[in-house]
Amino acid sequence: MFPTSAFRETLGKAVRIFRQHDIRFHLTGGVASVFYGEPRLTQDIDIVIDNGQVAGAADSFVQCLEESDFMFDPDSVHQAIASRGMFQLLDVIETLKLDIYPRELIPGELDRSVLREVFEGEMLPVASCPDVATSKLIWISKGSHKSRRDLRQIVRVASEPDRHRIEDSSAQLGLAALLEEVLGEPDEIS
Repeated sequence: MFPTSAFRETLGKAVRIFRQHDIRFHLTGGVASVFYGEPRLTQDIDIVIDNGQVAGAADSFVQCLEESDFMFDPDSVHQAIASRGMFQLLDVIETLKLDIYPRELIPGELDRSVLREVFEGEMLPVASCPDVATSKLIWISKGSHKSRRDLRQIVRVASEPDRHRIEDSSAQLGLAALLEEVLGEPDEIS
């Protein structure tokens, strides 16, 4: 497992580049699951960024990345921005990987970000609890097994209004039966 300082350093480098280009972002994935579920190990940092903002500054954004400690393929970044796919950045100093998603998986999720103290004294935007749970459900529908436990933990500790939003989102996506199935599973293997 990487030390907290490595996560802080790597994330700090990316955040400076996003802010320099006025690109909205938030943390999601395993890092966000820790805020709403239970602590678990993660080997990377998942970040959603605003596609329109990064597309408008793509050349400058890539140039800044080239001048940073990140290793990446510039063509892959341009392609991911154009196709709303995903690209990866590897911090060659800290050897940590960032998975960058230049698109919202759930429409409007960047507007619902919440500021959380990610590191002592450092507030960063994190996907909302209902959006993290909904994204976990979407990933489960695509075959992710790791997301199943995350989803159960998030729903268990979610507030009543957040649970209702999760249920509404799952119904809108046609995933209500999958949500019920996952929530009915045991956490431990017998």
